[in-house]
Amino acid sequence: MILRSAIFNGRVLRCLAAAGLVVGATTVGAVAMPGAAHADDQDFAPASTATIHPGVMVTSPVGQCTANFVFGDGNKLYLGQAAHCTGTGSESETDGCKSKSLPLDTPIKIQGASRPGKMVYNSWLAMHENCEKDPNTCAYNDFALVEIDSDDAGKVNPTVPVFGGPIGVREAGLPAGAPVYSYQNSGLRQGLGLLSPKQGLNLGDNAGGYTHEVATITPGVPGDSGSGFMDADGKAFGILSTLNLEPAPGTNGVGDLGKELAYANEHGGDEISDVSLENGTSAFHPPLPLPALGSSAPRADQASDSDSDNSSDASTATDNNPAQSAAEGAHRATPDRGLSIAPRQPEPAPAGAPKAQPGALGGL
Repeated sequence: MILRSAIFNGRVLRCLAAAGLVVGATTVGAVAMPGAAHADDQDFAPASTATIHPGVMVTSPVGQCTANFVFGDGNKLYLGQAAHCTGTGSESETDGCKSKSLPLDTPIKIQGASRPGKMVYNSWLAMHENCEKDPNTCAYNDFALVEIDSDDAGKVNPTVPVFGGPIGVREAGLPAGAPVYSYQNSGLRQGLGLLSPKQGLNLGDNAGGYTHEVATITPGVPGDSGSGFMDADGKAFGILSTLNLEPAPGTNGVGDLGKELAYANEHGGDEISDVSLENGTSAFHPPLPLPALGSSAPRADQASDSDSDNSSDASTATDNNPAQSAAEGAHRATPDRGLSIAPRQPEPAPAGAPKAQPGALGGL
């Protein structure tokens, strides 16, 4: 894991979730909405035999992440990944408008492909070029596109393993308490596929809808960055960016795919101007309802974006409803930055003890 930033306001750490590449760290660690392409318009490989699909590993010269979804423009096919998967800046950088990245055309190794792909869009680079000033966009726009080599086009299928779908891009915010689904593929799991499918709940949308705070049964870990998230209808809505320190440790920050894809089409240059999500060839079929968490529905009148005033809801959170308490707590105190793999706060070190290195998972 290569850490990409230090603590921001004492709450979250930004990192490049690159499994197996760190030394000294513990080894566990509003624009028009783009439409979705129809899978029938593309001659995809059968889902059962395709080797390139959502959830495969994508490895840059600086680390490994997980591909989220397949995208296309009628001529080329792309895999989505997190922008920070090619980040090269210091550990203290937390702003995508200032953070550095490897350049476009950087080769990206794609699991299941015979040839490397190449990065043709990176939101961090695009925001630099566009002189982006919006703080929410700078903080949470974490999206890149990797062009799949034409020789490997016949190996691609856009269906998400285990769950099926996606079925288009979600255009609205996600209510607190809504179920979420993800397929993650960190190399830290040593290829154990049973640990890849994740399901959980959305705790709330924040930063003007640019990020979603989610809780899944086992959170995303280093190497899972960039993984795609779907809602209960199979709509693709997000990309894994953070592991939060507060307000609910072990929850993840998920960037809004609709906003990130719209930004790519607007600011991606001549090559990236009409890219859309490719629908899966298999129907979306979520597993059984979540045990325990599934019974914790949010209040009907609860706002979805933490930018609104939710202080009046504080009295409704009880110890008997931990999921609702966590959701309401997320609205009251949301991390200011996304894109983090943030372990717990350290205990005070004994006098004279050496200080832990910033970003080292084993020392935090």
